[in-house]
Amino acid sequence: MPASKGRNLVSLFRARAKTTLKSATTKTSPAGDTTLKQFVSSLDPSSPTLSTTFISKSLSKCSAKFPKPKPSVPELSGQWAIPGLTNEAPLSSEDSTQPLSQEIRYILSGSSLDPQETKNENSTESVLDIPWIPDISRKDSPTGQKGVSRERKSKWVFKSGQVNRFNLLVKMCADRLGTDVTLEVFGKLGRETGVKEYNALIGICIKNARNSDDEEVAMEQISRAFQLFKSMRGQGFQLKEETYAPLLIYLIDMGMIEEFHFFCGVVKDENPSSLSKLGYYEMLLWIRVNNEEKIEELCDYIATQDNVDDNSVQENYLLALCESDRNANFRRLMEIIDITKVQSMDLVASIFKALGRHLLESFMERFLLAFKNCEDGTEKISTLIFCYAAHIPNLAVEEVVSKFKSLHAQYEVAPSSMSYEKLISYCCDSLKVHIALDIVDQMCKTGLTISTGTLNSILNASEGSFEFNLVERIHSLIIHHDLKPNTETFRTMISLRVKMKDYIGAYELLNNLKELNLPRTVSMYNAIMAGFFREKNIVGGFSVLKQMENADVKPDSQTFSYLISHCDSEERINKYYEEMQCVGVQVTKQVVMALINAYASIGQFEKAKQVLADKGVSTRGLTECKSALVSALASHGQISDALQIYKEIKDAECDLEPKAIISLIEHTQSEGEISRLFKLLKELHDQDYWVDGCCRVLLYCVRNKHTSSAIDLLKQLDEKLCNDELALGIIVDEVFSIVADTDDTHLDVCLNLLRAIKDELGLSPSRKCLDFLLSACVNAKDLQSSLFIWRQYEIAGLPYNVVSYLRMYQALLASGAHRSAKDMLSKIPKDDRDVRSIIQACQLAFKHTIAEAKPKTKRKKKGIGM
Repeated sequence: MPASKGRNLVSLFRARAKTTLKSATTKTSPAGDTTLKQFVSSLDPSSPTLSTTFISKSLSKCSAKFPKPKPSVPELSGQWAIPGLTNEAPLSSEDSTQPLSQEIRYILSGSSLDPQETKNENSTESVLDIPWIPDISRKDSPTGQKGVSRERKSKWVFKSGQVNRFNLLVKMCADRLGTDVTLEVFGKLGRETGVKEYNALIGICIKNARNSDDEEVAMEQISRAFQLFKSMRGQGFQLKEETYAPLLIYLIDMGMIEEFHFFCGVVKDENPSSLSKLGYYEMLLWIRVNNEEKIEELCDYIATQDNVDDNSVQENYLLALCESDRNANFRRLMEIIDITKVQSMDLVASIFKALGRHLLESFMERFLLAFKNCEDGTEKISTLIFCYAAHIPNLAVEEVVSKFKSLHAQYEVAPSSMSYEKLISYCCDSLKVHIALDIVDQMCKTGLTISTGTLNSILNASEGSFEFNLVERIHSLIIHHDLKPNTETFRTMISLRVKMKDYIGAYELLNNLKELNLPRTVSMYNAIMAGFFREKNIVGGFSVLKQMENADVKPDSQTFSYLISHCDSEERINKYYEEMQCVGVQVTKQVVMALINAYASIGQFEKAKQVLADKGVSTRGLTECKSALVSALASHGQISDALQIYKEIKDAECDLEPKAIISLIEHTQSEGEISRLFKLLKELHDQDYWVDGCCRVLLYCVRNKHTSSAIDLLKQLDEKLCNDELALGIIVDEVFSIVADTDDTHLDVCLNLLRAIKDELGLSPSRKCLDFLLSACVNAKDLQSSLFIWRQYEIAGLPYNVVSYLRMYQALLASGAHRSAKDMLSKIPKDDRDVRSIIQACQLAFKHTIAEAKPKTKRKKKGIGM
């Protein structure tokens, strides 16, 4: 939603808040009602303006926490109630759990709830059937209890690596059921709704509000977020920053001042300890709305450091200011601040980052000297030097490293391990791996050690920069400096060796693992197997499985995905699938997609379609697997079947994967498909995929002579690329390079595109573009077009070179302009042997036209008497 529309929400929120007040009178505590009433009255146009500094003037009013009511399950309003989800059902009743689980399962899958359709669905087991709170009868059975516990852990225990998966589950529930019903669902399952669930639901409300252009819809979502706040308070949870921060940021982005103060009041009353942190968001608000008076007032408050209790509030105000571009306000505070009295090291680091960003080197020098004169300040200096140097604008990585070294030398401080590693990470983020390795070498020579995580980040940067050969230097550093790699380090090094096609080196790394007491892992062998298959070395790829067996390394689903996808017969597909089942590897979506591609590659298209039905693909992965089926069918010529499945996906209100859309665009090349291609292009939302798809549609337009559509696509490309002439020029060159090798019928379209590039986009054609067009003129044997393009070099300010002379010579010969060709030949330097060879090849190719052009000499008639 545009920021300008945020102001329109204020009036809507007034009505919403009054409605909320009526419904909340019987559900909230008296203190909560007081807060809401105060807010509603503050929205009245006749009421006085809100306090100028909401946080700073609330310090004296800070009192005990809100009295928390007893935990209660939130009630469902009539509009959200659905059959089977009512408060009357007892939580421990198995009779109620089973139908509830069925209903939820079918709601999430988008299926019917008809009882006749659910009678024979016993094959689909749902994790919703496993209660979190065991029945009393199970407590007397230790075996049963352990079984349920193991099953529950395998299905529902969310570790740190599974947070995204849980958020996806909550999002699915909220999308299908609504936030209110989702809370009830978790209660019915016996899982007490916790902070994680509430945070996920609040995040969904805010995302929906951001994505909506309808003020009423956005306001409804904010109202729901507030109801979730109230529900959390009712459950006895404290409103911490992870809960309220996303909502406050949204209100700040929208410039909704009254709503911001209202929610801050709710947070402050519930959690007085958050008062200082709310100061950070208040400063962000005034900066966002550009309220100079309030910003100056808060800066004055920061400058008064006579009250120790206020330091945390002052520091949060200053932290927000450090992250802004308010140079004058920041500089004013730097002139009076005592950096050694700042309690938070994070704030000090932010100050030094801002000093670098604002180019305030004199303040940086003064602060470093202050820390050097402190007893415990020396160890901080190295990290602060990095914070300053890394945030100086318009510095190359080499210059940042140089500044880092010179400042350490200036203040006679040795770089710490932490600052060295931060500098290495900075280099890796910029893919300057050579510089990062030089720093590692210096670091190790001074006796400092590098962490395994930093070592792995260097390897990842090498892979990202395509400098695979650097693995040799990294391996050498590990050996000579006795660094401590882990299995992930070796997996990445093996992968880099494989990408260099150095399989001997990859296997040597496998052998080195024993010396370091590190185990061989399946991911290491998978990297080698993937390399063989990439190079079409099918025998080598399948041989890796035998090597894994000899090393007692069990294959995983990724291994079998590689194997199955490269099978050339149905028998081999069945063999590896059965072997996968024998070793206990579960069917994953990667395996399903491998089966689809394998069957499609051998022409078994019906079996490829049947995979989705036979393998029991989960709802969450179904769209991705269907997208793989669309790609497989399209790439093997089954366009009609691919489009039918695409239609089924759209009818189910799901989105096709971008790669599948690209595949459809690429293989839909018959005439009369222009409208379908444009429709597919609109479904690509990621810019990289959109540009890729647009180029393919552009080629289709050129091949099928849809000149106006091609020009329209060029304009869209120019807009998408933000008028990036270099990027657009590369794309145009690629289009002309492909067209140059086709027949002469496309030359008129290309010339029209050239005119559109010049006249409508205001761009000058590149040398490559004109060279390719001259090549097209050779195929078309079009003299006038050749002369037109030849003039474009001069108009674009491109001097003629050997290549352009040769292409024009060839075009003149092809069109029969031999006198002009002879003149052009005289301008071509013939010192280079390759140039002479090309000239001879041109003359040989067009010798028939040269022969026809030679004038016939007339013989003199002899006189009769002679």
